[in-house]
Amino acid sequence: MLSVALTLLAAVPDGGAQAPVRLTFSGDVTLGFHVEEWADELVKKGTPKDQALVWGFDRVKALTRASDLYVANLECPFTDKGTKLQKNFNFRARPELVAGLEAGGVDVVSLANNHLMDYGAEGLFDTLTVLDTAKIARFGAGRSLADARTPAVVDVKGVKVAFLGYFFLGDRNIEPKEVIATESTPGVAGHFSDLAAMKTMLQADIRAAKKKADHVIPFFHWGREGKGQPEPYQVELGHAAIEAGASAVIGSHPHVLQGIELYQEKPIVYSLGNFVFGGNWNPGDKRTALVHLLVTKKAVEKVEITPARSDAYPERPCQPFLTEGAQSDDVLDHLAVLSAGFKATIPELSSRKKPDAGIPW
Repeated sequence: MLSVALTLLAAVPDGGAQAPVRLTFSGDVTLGFHVEEWADELVKKGTPKDQALVWGFDRVKALTRASDLYVANLECPFTDKGTKLQKNFNFRARPELVAGLEAGGVDVVSLANNHLMDYGAEGLFDTLTVLDTAKIARFGAGRSLADARTPAVVDVKGVKVAFLGYFFLGDRNIEPKEVIATESTPGVAGHFSDLAAMKTMLQADIRAAKKKADHVIPFFHWGREGKGQPEPYQVELGHAAIEAGASAVIGSHPHVLQGIELYQEKPIVYSLGNFVFGGNWNPGDKRTALVHLLVTKKAVEKVEITPARSDAYPERPCQPFLTEGAQSDDVLDHLAVLSAGFKATIPELSSRKKPDAGIPW
């Protein structure tokens, strides 16, 4: 795809510096499988279809729509066609379920993950068409590797941000090689297993994107499912991204939270866990979070966390909600413990008292 330019305009107060813009990120969004099943069940019980399709974002949309830009990992193709790729799990969502992203105020999605190619090239092409029609910017997948590596460049109130997306699981990749794009075949950006090649690609893309934007933010699909600590290669790639000029790094895939590191005073969010996730009716760990970056043209000035839970199964499955009180403390304390092994983390976590049990490193 060509570099996407999405412009959100706002006036700067007379005589004053522009206030930071707020970029919001969430983890895995899978609108097929159980989300689709639940929407159909709601319609059968009398819920209007337009309400059923947007169920997943209903309890968070006030916050996500209020952000200057909301970015999520879209972990399913929008298609009702295509050939099912031979693998362990396959997800897809009917194209009409893009209404959920629209209702949730999703502005940009990463497509660089292990499920985007679940229904082959046709599923990918359908997804690109659906997102482009909905005017939702996308990055991390395309008709070739060069296309998939092309950033989405977004102008947010005069601050230009370039987003890059990659899928990389190191030497534990059990996905079919067809998931990864090549010079002549469609797929997602990344590399099947070669860390050195992945790092070379990453750094070259960041340096190129820096010529187009004030900030470059790679969004990785990486790590081990169910594991709260990053793999060594995640840390290596996160550091390499910052060293190449990235302003921040965002991650997903483990379906659980991982810690937040400050490296060279820039945030690496290793995993945001599940968000609107239709892949599992009742995830064992429901702790999740939205991360907000407050950025000016020159820097990421602040990182904020909004604690959440992925669902309230069985009454309200696949529908995240913002937490309060003890539930919020649980998420923040958990993130503080997960982040305690880094040399530095964000003030919101470093200031929290760590449990006596120590850190899981």
